[in-house]
Amino acid sequence: MHRNIRFFEKWSSVQIITAGFLFIILLGAAILSLPISNSKGVGTNFVDALFTATSAVCVTGLVVFDTATHWSLFGKVVIISLIQIGGLGFMTIATMISLIRGKKINLKERLLIQESLNQIDLSGIVNLTRQIIFMVFAIEAIGGIILSISFIPRFGFVTGLAYGFFHSISAFCNAGFDLMGSISGQFSSLTSLYDNSLVMITVSLLIILGGLGYPVILDVLHTRSFKKLNVHSKLVITSTIILLLIGFLFILGVEYNNPDTLGSMDTKGKLLSSMFQTTTLRTAGFNSIDLSLTKEPTIFLMVMLMLIGASPASTGGGIKTTTVAVLFLTVKDFLCGKDEIHIFERSISSENIKKAMVIFFIAIFIFVIGTLALSVTNPQFSLIECVFEVMSAYATVGLSIGGSPNLNVVGKFIIMILMFLGRVGSLTIFTAILSINIAKKDKNIKRPKGKIIIG
Repeated sequence: MHRNIRFFEKWSSVQIITAGFLFIILLGAAILSLPISNSKGVGTNFVDALFTATSAVCVTGLVVFDTATHWSLFGKVVIISLIQIGGLGFMTIATMISLIRGKKINLKERLLIQESLNQIDLSGIVNLTRQIIFMVFAIEAIGGIILSISFIPRFGFVTGLAYGFFHSISAFCNAGFDLMGSISGQFSSLTSLYDNSLVMITVSLLIILGGLGYPVILDVLHTRSFKKLNVHSKLVITSTIILLLIGFLFILGVEYNNPDTLGSMDTKGKLLSSMFQTTTLRTAGFNSIDLSLTKEPTIFLMVMLMLIGASPASTGGGIKTTTVAVLFLTVKDFLCGKDEIHIFERSISSENIKKAMVIFFIAIFIFVIGTLALSVTNPQFSLIECVFEVMSAYATVGLSIGGSPNLNVVGKFIIMILMFLGRVGSLTIFTAILSINIAKKDKNIKRPKGKIIIG
């Protein structure tokens, strides 16, 4: 027993978090493969169960089976539980359990929480966790009640209430799992509700709140004034609004007369669907139109928006809004001949700029390798379908135009790896791997500068 404790004490925060996510995924897959989890009372292929569990814990939303029709009530409860754990982070869940039991949080656990929430400062981390837990459950409860108003008349009180809370949790956690396949056919997502203002707006707001990041929401609640917000919150909110407007106007303009998407809708439906679709690209995974029928310029924009994704310390994926904002400001100020990068009367550190560049490069590298691997192993997919599927998986979005059920076994494992990298954080994992081979004494060595011609 003591040996096991000492063994885990030697693990770094990254290793423990990675192992924790893997354990939850494997446990979820084992449960989902049982007959009790299947609506027909038969076992589910372990690879497909593993794919579903990975997608749920990584809050992605890519599925090989329609959630509404394939899984039993027990299976759906398991899936939404995995989504909640994946959205909050297993360390936040573990902390919540410890707090309920009255257990003291030690330094090692505080460091793990800090790493999992992507926080800079360790002080007040337990209190922050308490606030996050309360805030998440409060937002999901309010969202569930509002959605139930629309679902109860359609499904009855118990089912409508369950549907309301399922979709509220799935939306806030940016997971994209839905139970609407039993109504409009398999894999229909929310296409049958495209003109339902209450559902479209509520789900969109839940997605946006989940994608802003816990620190930003808490900062807004504490200050209640944009001027008093910290620089991070201002940058996140500003970049989020800009991206939402760009996506909304582009999708509305390009798809307005497309008879397969927005063309057949009235003005209200077109506005709601354009708003909803650009919002769900923030890594949520729902759709109100058939994405496989959208025009290629729209698909290209969707890939770009999926790459950017949500914001740091949120339930969403992607390279994050702040990363893109810092890169954009770096290019702009460099072209203007400025020595320092400024935003909201504050300078951005060179460390942040370097980190943004590394994150962007790693994302592009993984995206290219993933696309090549998927296109080689799944020749039935077109290149654009591979591009879309890979970016959707890595950015933990959950949208698809090629169809995840059509993937072969190798393709499913490729997508699972991409989802895992996107959720846990490829930069964190790569840093942990590469740092093993770097001697500590080598870090402080200063070498002569070499001249390289750039451009």
